[in-house]
Amino acid sequence: MQPALRHTWLQLHRWVALTLGGLLVLAGLLGALLTLARPLDQWRHPGLFRDPTGASSAPAATLEDVRRHLDHSFGPGTAYTFRPPREAGESLWVYVSGPWDGVVYFDSRGHELGRRGETEGAYNLLFELHSSLLLGETGKAVLATAAGTYLCLLATGLVLWWPRRWPPSFRVHWRAGAARSLLELHNTAGALLGLVIALSVASGAYMAWPPLRTLVSTAVGSAPLAPPQLHGAAGEGGSPLDALVRKATALYPAARVGYVQVPAKAALPVRVRLKLPDDPHPNGLTSVWLDPRSGRVLRTARWSELDAGNRLVSFVYPLHTGTLGGPAHQVLVGATGLALATLGGSGLLLWWKRRRLRTARGVRSPAGRQPSR
Repeated sequence: MQPALRHTWLQLHRWVALTLGGLLVLAGLLGALLTLARPLDQWRHPGLFRDPTGASSAPAATLEDVRRHLDHSFGPGTAYTFRPPREAGESLWVYVSGPWDGVVYFDSRGHELGRRGETEGAYNLLFELHSSLLLGETGKAVLATAAGTYLCLLATGLVLWWPRRWPPSFRVHWRAGAARSLLELHNTAGALLGLVIALSVASGAYMAWPPLRTLVSTAVGSAPLAPPQLHGAAGEGGSPLDALVRKATALYPAARVGYVQVPAKAALPVRVRLKLPDDPHPNGLTSVWLDPRSGRVLRTARWSELDAGNRLVSFVYPLHTGTLGGPAHQVLVGATGLALATLGGSGLLLWWKRRRLRTARGVRSPAGRQPSR
């Protein structure tokens, strides 16, 4: 590559990295920490995540009982997402969005085990930082932009690294001095792991920013599926949640209930999300929408029949979180986050060292004269 052209590529790589590279370092570190934070959180706080009633003979509370309890606590205008226990001994989680945002935990008899605000607790804070920088939809858009920035960094980095002769050498000379070792580590890690990191970064952006899913659906000519609308005068729900869930599961007998979403507005339907055996998404993306007043099924959508943008989420989500391939995949996801942080951190350190060196040369030069070349 001609020196002038290489200088242009280097400047582009450097200034793109300095603009949003810090966000990539932060996202990588937070992603790596999250792979450990969830199991550690459940281990440290069994009083929230485990049902202490065990095999009690006392009658179990219904979802409708729990919803009435929540309505009494939070009042109207509050949305709930119920996460029923998925294995023996788990508690019931209810995500609350309204005057207060967070999660309330219940045992099988409907007694509260505790509450956590949206950013309360180490795991919740890490998750909100990783997914939105605590800035809501604005933060998600910023992170999606940073993901696009990484693809630019990957392309320019590969151009700068591309060797004249093949096969290339991936050796790092650890005794050649700190600056050279750091540069070789940065180049080698970027060349070897760049595409793996790109997959993780792109999948995170895809989940966090809905416009990307809409773009995919539009590109292949499939319209995103919108929730059905309720017609007629709004009123109090006439069907208990448990009856709605039974109707939904009757349509898909092999499915497990992932979430039951109860909107804050009475003019919106209840959505029951189901996980079918062939759905790779751990929470399931098959949906049944029901009228809470009459219990009538308004619409069903099997995960494999969704529009392309949302159907892809079934694979992208477990790929990004590490649930697709079990513990080994989760270790790989954590290592990828650390690799991203290492790339960003080493690049920033290289720039800082070079800047200090140039400053030192300028200070040592005689007054009124330029540093010798």
